[in-house]
Amino acid sequence: MVVIQSPSQVGIGFSSSTSSRLLFPSNHGAPAKSLSLRSHFRNQFPGYKIDCKKNARIAKSRVTFCLQSEQSSHTVKERSVSVILLAGGKGKRMGASMPKQYLPLLGQPIALYSFYTFSNMVEVKEIIVVCDPSYKDIFEDAKEKIQVELKFTEPGKERQDSVYSGLQAVDLNSELVCIHDSARPLVTSADVEKVLKDGLLNGAAVLGVPAKATIKEANSESFVIRTLDRKTLWEMQTPQIIKPDLLRKGFELVNCEGLEVTDDVSIVEHLKHPVYITEGCYTNIKVTTPDDLLVAERILNMRSEKDSK
Repeated sequence: MVVIQSPSQVGIGFSSSTSSRLLFPSNHGAPAKSLSLRSHFRNQFPGYKIDCKKNARIAKSRVTFCLQSEQSSHTVKERSVSVILLAGGKGKRMGASMPKQYLPLLGQPIALYSFYTFSNMVEVKEIIVVCDPSYKDIFEDAKEKIQVELKFTEPGKERQDSVYSGLQAVDLNSELVCIHDSARPLVTSADVEKVLKDGLLNGAAVLGVPAKATIKEANSESFVIRTLDRKTLWEMQTPQIIKPDLLRKGFELVNCEGLEVTDDVSIVEHLKHPVYITEGCYTNIKVTTPDDLLVAERILNMRSEKDSK
């Protein structure tokens, strides 16, 4: 008996007298074909591997084959992700008396929206909040509502310094580091799951959306140099996913050469390591101005109305 298992776990049985040939039924009721087992699998099931083992319940001359997708080894394990939640920015463009990530959004601090999203995901082991100590109580008060470990580190002068600070607290057994701006409260768990899988598969991945506006490059005197091809342009978002060892190696280079980066995957780009862009949603906005706050409220209200139907 030859058992084929696809990623959807559908099993199909075929009779076979030896491990080297198999009777494979053809379509439309035509006679079965006798094919070389390995040749047939290589041709018909690229990207799969065959696990062979004897089945004690059948004759010794028969072998059970389990076809497994190579993608199965790229499943994000439970409690294998460390989230670095960046919550130390000043948010000067908001013009508020406190950093924008702590302003109320429909009665809840902006930073707690993504905080709760990550805390409810089985893949997440810990959340490392990078924030000014004076705002720790906002997250500590929510500690009883979450099932993951909560840690704190202090922010640095620049964004990359804050990420580096959070990296120092990452559990050594974590397989992925997930870096997110706390000022992006509307990220969905579905998009996080997608970018986590792509990060595990490629080493580094980032949520992004195709650019909708026409982008022009200008010189220092504000004259257009050229119009960029919009088809190749993406707007980067967070979370950004990087394997811990790769991120540490990237920081070694960045710190050694004194490089400045504006987002997290740029750190590993300097290593010439490929970064995969996972297409996200345009609703994953960063709340930067008072207008953004109104848009975020509108999106949350629309989601609430949709869920209530």
